[in-house]
Amino acid sequence: MARTNGGIIGKTNKTSFGKCTVTTKTSSGCLTLQPGTRVVEALVVAGGGGGGSNGGGGGAGGFRQLETNAQGTVPVTVGGGGSAPPGNPTPGGNGNPSVFSTITSTGGGGGGSCNSDGNTGGSGGGGGSGPSCGGAGNTPSVSPPQGNPGGNAAGTSDATRYGGGGGASCAGATGIPGGAAGPGGAGTVSTITGSPVTYAGGGGGGAQEPAGPGSTGGAGGGGAGGWRTATAGTPNTGGGGGGTGGGGGPLGAAGGPGIVVVKELNKASGMWSMKSQFSNQQQGTWPRQLLAPFSGTYLIVAGGASAATDQGGGGGAGGLLTGTATITTANSYTITVGGGGAGQSAPVLNKGNPGSPSTALSITATGGGGGGSSSVPTAPGIPGGSGGGANSYGGSGTGGAGNTPPTSPPQGNPGGNTANLGTGGGGGAGAAGAAGSPGQSGPGGVGVITTLITTAQSSTYSVGQIVSCSVYFAGGGGGGGYSGYPTAGGVGGYGGGTSGRTGSGNFFSCNAAANTGGGSGGAAGGYSSGTNGAGGSGVVIIKYPATAIPFISVSPGCNSTSTTPGGCGVAIFKVTGTLVVND
Repeated sequence: MARTNGGIIGKTNKTSFGKCTVTTKTSSGCLTLQPGTRVVEALVVAGGGGGGSNGGGGGAGGFRQLETNAQGTVPVTVGGGGSAPPGNPTPGGNGNPSVFSTITSTGGGGGGSCNSDGNTGGSGGGGGSGPSCGGAGNTPSVSPPQGNPGGNAAGTSDATRYGGGGGASCAGATGIPGGAAGPGGAGTVSTITGSPVTYAGGGGGGAQEPAGPGSTGGAGGGGAGGWRTATAGTPNTGGGGGGTGGGGGPLGAAGGPGIVVVKELNKASGMWSMKSQFSNQQQGTWPRQLLAPFSGTYLIVAGGASAATDQGGGGGAGGLLTGTATITTANSYTITVGGGGAGQSAPVLNKGNPGSPSTALSITATGGGGGGSSSVPTAPGIPGGSGGGANSYGGSGTGGAGNTPPTSPPQGNPGGNTANLGTGGGGGAGAAGAAGSPGQSGPGGVGVITTLITTAQSSTYSVGQIVSCSVYFAGGGGGGGYSGYPTAGGVGGYGGGTSGRTGSGNFFSCNAAANTGGGSGGAAGGYSSGTNGAGGSGVVIIKYPATAIPFISVSPGCNSTSTTPGGCGVAIFKVTGTLVVND
């Protein structure tokens, strides 16, 4: 049978004549599309979560911008913002979902309150007093992710600073004990209306009395947090509301309502013409050319360790290795991503569990070393990629050795020592864990900044920790404290390390974030039964030249490929899988 396109066909796409009409919906109702419309691009932003009273900032509403098939009259739901707390201390309300056709974005999680974690949602709410953990983002899970987690709260009593709510582009920041509360995570820019507009910023965390500095909301409508006052999320941005501190009176602010914007597309059928093939042949791009062996730049991060129970030493970060390796065509490479060390359960006195190694291109990074436990005198930290912090039981203890086994350059650093009932922080890839001191357990060692991926890619694929526009991996966990001495828990190192606990109602640390290689913080002394936080799983990232992009694929589906601003390709492995280089 004769073909009107010269016998060459490609993927058949649905034809649409939507005239690029753009409609913005700020309230629920129906949208009648153009008669010829069959395909649309839809921005669907859910309502932001409310900020907590005595608590964290509200998480931004889920942000999704996708193409979908649609025609005729389509119902539209625009989610309302989460409610402000009815009293103090009370968490903020969750935002409500927004829906267009097959696309649903989840409302932002409400900010946590006294001894309560932030709620999960499109983006998670910030942790409240206690301290407490930020709520998970991208819940339920969709691809690409609709949001990010909220920040943890840190500090005790009057020094507590609460976590910021997660935003569409960045996680909410963790509060700094005695310093600033965590700002809300930044939102995401969309140009669907023809102009750049930022949506879905997280709410800023509150600060406990006496009046400490509050925090800014994330760009994209996130409300500011403070001690006595907080700002609501901006209407029709999906921004989270700001949280407030204690004192018996101030209440957190409401989240901002969401928005739905629909662009009706003009799309052709997707057939290839003979003219385009002739042009490609002249340019030497068809038929395709064979690929020679090439050099790839790698970042290999092993799983971080968990910390110990009973004022435990902080977990060491997973080993981190960078460099270049030759990659050949017509080959498959097995990539192993190490898991984080499992959290230890109390009241049994156990040292932290080590992280598992990550391997790629015949190069192996070692898992982090577990934190030392009071189950043995002097309670040393455990060696690993970075070593675990020592426990304070029985006098002074020594942090676990890092860079074990040795590599050049080193894959990590030692954990911190103990002194005067202050436990040591876990080592990080960029610095050793700090030693404990009277009244203060050691912070975890800072991780390492990578430039292989951008902050946008870090956020999109949920790998690493973004701090001040840089992407960190492999931070150590803070040492555990004890309110009875008193000794404050140490803060986690940038790169996924979580803070150690002090007690007074919240004894167990948060899980280190997945795909950071971070170590978990130590549990507080004088604990009740429960399970301390786990170490963060590792990650493998491989950057390769633009000429190799057509030849590269990865599996399974939760691993991804992307393109850098400079045009290079990058493969991101969040789980064990395969890198395939075709010939």
